[in-house]
Amino acid sequence: MADETTNGAAAATDNAQQQGAQFAVQKIYLKDVSFEAPNAPQIFNEQGQPNLQLNLSQAVNSPGQDVYEVSLTLTLTCTVGEKNAYLVEVTQAGIFTLAGFEPRVLDAMLGTQCPGILFPYARQAITDLVQGGGFPPFFLQPINFDALYAESLRRRAEQQQAQGESAQQPPAGNA
Repeated sequence: MADETTNGAAAATDNAQQQGAQFAVQKIYLKDVSFEAPNAPQIFNEQGQPNLQLNLSQAVNSPGQDVYEVSLTLTLTCTVGEKNAYLVEVTQAGIFTLAGFEPRVLDAMLGTQCPGILFPYARQAITDLVQGGGFPPFFLQPINFDALYAESLRRRAEQQQAQGESAQQPPAGNA
Protein backbone atom coordinates (compact mmCIF):
# COMPACT_ATOMS: atom_id res chain seq x y z
CA MET A 1 0.00 0.00 0.00
CA ALA A 2 1.63 3.22 -1.17
CA ASP A 3 -0.33 5.55 1.17
CA GLU A 4 0.76 3.81 4.36
CA THR A 5 3.18 5.64 6.71
CA THR A 6 4.78 4.29 9.84
CA ASN A 7 4.97 7.47 11.91
CA GLY A 8 2.78 10.11 10.29
CA ALA A 9 5.77 12.20 9.23
CA ALA A 10 4.90 11.91 5.57
CA ALA A 11 1.35 13.09 6.26
CA ALA A 12 2.64 16.10 8.21
CA THR A 13 5.05 16.98 5.41
CA ASP A 14 2.30 16.67 2.81
CA ASN A 15 0.04 18.90 4.91
CA ALA A 16 2.76 21.58 5.18
CA GLN A 17 3.41 21.41 1.42
CA GLN A 18 -0.29 21.73 0.67
CA GLN A 19 -0.45 24.87 2.79
CA GLY A 20 2.65 26.27 1.06
CA ALA A 21 4.79 26.35 4.20
CA GLN A 22 8.53 26.48 3.52
CA PHE A 23 11.49 26.14 5.85
CA ALA A 24 15.05 26.40 4.58
CA VAL A 25 18.48 27.12 6.00
CA GLN A 26 20.21 29.72 3.81
CA LYS A 27 23.43 30.24 5.76
CA ILE A 28 25.04 29.42 9.11
CA TYR A 29 27.90 31.59 10.32
CA LEU A 30 29.85 32.84 13.32
CA LYS A 31 28.72 36.38 13.98
CA ASP A 32 30.93 37.17 16.99
CA VAL A 33 33.62 35.31 18.93
CA SER A 34 35.53 36.32 22.04
CA PHE A 35 37.95 34.43 24.27
CA GLU A 36 39.69 35.91 27.30
CA ALA A 37 42.08 34.33 29.80
CA PRO A 38 42.70 37.37 32.00
CA ASN A 39 44.78 35.59 34.65
CA ALA A 40 46.98 33.49 32.39
CA PRO A 41 49.56 32.13 32.87
CA GLN A 42 49.20 32.18 36.68
CA ILE A 43 45.74 30.55 36.51
CA PHE A 44 47.29 27.34 35.15
CA ASN A 45 48.95 26.80 38.57
CA GLU A 46 45.76 27.38 40.59
CA GLN A 47 44.35 24.44 42.50
CA GLY A 48 40.64 24.00 43.02
CA GLN A 49 37.43 22.96 41.39
CA PRO A 50 36.47 25.14 38.40
CA ASN A 51 33.10 26.84 38.62
CA LEU A 52 31.37 27.14 35.25
CA GLN A 53 28.48 29.45 34.45
CA LEU A 54 26.66 29.36 31.10
CA ASN A 55 24.38 32.12 29.86
CA LEU A 56 22.28 31.70 26.75
CA SER A 57 20.37 34.31 24.76
CA GLN A 58 18.66 34.46 21.42
CA ALA A 59 17.76 37.26 19.03
CA VAL A 60 15.63 37.26 15.90
CA ASN A 61 15.89 39.85 13.16
CA SER A 62 13.96 39.95 9.90
CA PRO A 63 16.07 41.50 7.11
CA GLY A 64 13.40 40.73 4.49
CA GLN A 65 10.03 39.15 3.89
CA ASP A 66 9.99 35.52 5.05
CA VAL A 67 13.74 35.75 5.85
CA TYR A 68 14.94 35.66 9.46
CA GLU A 69 18.34 35.96 11.05
CA VAL A 70 18.45 34.00 14.29
CA SER A 71 21.41 34.62 16.60
CA LEU A 72 22.25 32.31 19.47
CA THR A 73 24.73 33.73 22.00
CA LEU A 74 26.43 31.48 24.53
CA THR A 75 28.67 32.95 27.22
CA LEU A 76 30.72 30.56 29.33
CA THR A 77 32.62 31.86 32.37
CA CYS A 78 35.05 29.65 34.27
CA THR A 79 36.38 30.70 37.67
CA VAL A 80 38.81 28.93 39.96
CA GLY A 81 38.55 30.26 43.47
CA GLU A 82 38.08 34.01 43.11
CA LYS A 83 39.93 34.29 39.78
CA ASN A 84 38.52 34.17 36.28
CA ALA A 85 40.19 31.38 34.35
CA TYR A 86 38.48 32.17 31.07
CA LEU A 87 35.50 33.81 29.48
CA VAL A 88 34.31 32.65 26.08
CA GLU A 89 31.42 34.11 24.14
CA VAL A 90 30.16 32.85 20.82
CA THR A 91 27.33 34.26 18.75
CA GLN A 92 26.32 31.69 16.18
CA ALA A 93 23.85 32.95 13.62
CA GLY A 94 21.85 31.63 10.73
CA ILE A 95 19.65 32.96 8.00
CA PHE A 96 16.46 31.00 7.56
CA THR A 97 13.56 31.17 5.15
CA LEU A 98 10.22 30.57 6.83
CA ALA A 99 7.20 31.19 4.64
CA GLY A 100 3.57 30.20 4.87
CA PHE A 101 3.46 29.54 8.61
CA GLU A 102 0.74 30.96 10.83
CA PRO A 103 2.18 33.43 13.39
CA ARG A 104 2.01 31.02 16.35
CA VAL A 105 3.86 28.29 14.44
CA LEU A 106 6.37 30.79 13.03
CA ASP A 107 7.16 32.01 16.56
CA ALA A 108 7.67 28.41 17.72
CA MET A 109 9.92 27.60 14.76
CA LEU A 110 12.09 30.66 15.43
CA GLY A 111 12.25 29.80 19.13
CA THR A 112 12.95 26.07 18.87
CA GLN A 113 13.96 24.73 15.46
CA CYS A 114 16.34 27.51 14.42
CA PRO A 115 18.36 27.65 17.67
CA GLY A 116 18.38 23.84 17.70
CA ILE A 117 20.10 23.91 14.31
CA LEU A 118 22.61 26.57 15.43
CA PHE A 119 23.52 25.03 18.80
CA PRO A 120 25.88 22.26 17.60
CA TYR A 121 27.95 24.84 15.71
CA ALA A 122 28.17 27.12 18.76
CA ARG A 123 29.05 24.17 20.99
CA GLN A 124 31.90 23.16 18.68
CA ALA A 125 33.23 26.73 18.53
CA ILE A 126 33.26 26.96 22.36
CA THR A 127 34.99 23.59 22.68
CA ASP A 128 37.67 24.63 20.18
CA LEU A 129 38.25 28.01 21.86
CA VAL A 130 38.55 26.54 25.37
CA GLN A 131 41.02 23.89 24.23
CA GLY A 132 42.93 26.39 22.11
CA GLY A 133 43.25 28.57 25.22
CA GLY A 134 45.15 25.78 26.98
CA PHE A 135 42.31 24.60 29.22
CA PRO A 136 40.82 21.11 29.58
CA PRO A 137 38.06 20.35 27.08
CA PHE A 138 34.58 21.54 27.94
CA PHE A 139 31.65 19.89 26.22
CA LEU A 140 28.27 21.60 26.48
CA GLN A 141 25.39 19.25 27.12
CA PRO A 142 22.42 19.37 24.74
CA ILE A 143 19.86 22.09 25.41
CA ASN A 144 16.12 21.49 25.28
CA PHE A 145 14.96 24.49 23.25
CA ASP A 146 11.36 23.25 23.37
CA ALA A 147 11.39 23.57 27.18
CA LEU A 148 13.07 26.99 27.02
CA TYR A 149 10.47 28.17 24.52
CA ALA A 150 7.61 26.87 26.70
CA GLU A 151 9.09 28.79 29.65
CA SER A 152 9.34 31.98 27.58
CA LEU A 153 5.67 31.60 26.56
CA ARG A 154 4.72 31.21 30.23
CA ARG A 155 6.67 34.37 31.13
CA ARG A 156 5.10 36.32 28.27
CA ALA A 157 1.62 35.28 29.41
CA GLU A 158 2.40 36.38 32.99
CA GLN A 159 3.68 39.76 31.77
CA GLN A 160 0.59 40.29 29.62
CA GLN A 161 -1.65 39.37 32.53
CA ALA A 162 0.22 41.74 34.86
CA GLN A 163 0.01 44.56 32.30
CA GLY A 164 -3.69 43.90 31.82
CA GLU A 165 -4.32 44.02 35.58
CA SER A 166 -2.38 47.27 36.02
CA ALA A 167 -4.28 48.86 33.11
CA GLN A 168 -7.61 47.97 34.76
CA GLN A 169 -6.75 49.54 38.13
CA PRO A 170 -7.71 53.21 38.54
CA PRO A 171 -4.82 55.66 38.98
CA ALA A 172 -3.81 56.38 42.57
CA GLY A 173 -5.58 59.34 44.09
CA ASN A 174 -8.76 59.00 42.00
CA ALA A 175 -11.27 57.57 44.40
